[in-house]
Amino acid sequence: MNAEKILSQLLAGGPGSALAGGLAGGLASGLLTSRAGRKLGGKALELGGLAAIAGLAFAAWSRHRKAAGLPAAEGLAPQSAPPEFLPASNRPDESSELARVLLFAMIAAARADGRLDGDERSAIHEGVARLPLSELERAELHAALERPADIEWLVRQASCPERAAEIYAASLLAIEVDTPAERGYLAMLAARLELPEELVAALHRESGASTPPRPGAAPVARNPARVS
Repeated sequence: MNAEKILSQLLAGGPGSALAGGLAGGLASGLLTSRAGRKLGGKALELGGLAAIAGLAFAAWSRHRKAAGLPAAEGLAPQSAPPEFLPASNRPDESSELARVLLFAMIAAARADGRLDGDERSAIHEGVARLPLSELERAELHAALERPADIEWLVRQASCPERAAEIYAASLLAIEVDTPAERGYLAMLAARLELPEELVAALHRESGASTPPRPGAAPVARNPARVS
């Protein structure tokens, strides 16, 4: 799967995006068309979806560390994010795998309400057909959209705190966070990824997304030492 290309095309938004037009309900309204996702669309076109997401997560990470009085590198261009966020250009396999993880993170978030009815499925297939992808890439994207979300697999891909922040950032770009199911999903994901509440808030602010979900208690890292 050319996950990097698919990720960039989906994030680019506009008339050719998979679900442009604000379709109502479930996956059809959420997949990669949230306000935060559309805000990132210009960078996705300029830099590529992978670098755009890495840059967003890195900026939020740096702000979080600065607020906590910790060393933080700021002001770097998205494509200059540290390798923990964006693999070096001479490591294409790592970049491809990261793009795949972030793509599946978006799809899992978009399916957070558990619904995918016939109308939504038709709308998605029509939108995907408009993307400038090869037939093979379209088929791979359709297969990914139909596959049940594997949250356990997704959490296991968070090999370091920086990757966990990227997975959450990608998920955040996929949904408006305006339903109980979406809020609950993001709260669960933040907890499973062991992201501190302050970093989650920074990711929401940096992306321009709505306020972090707070169902009951805010998500708290089980191991605070994991993310400084």
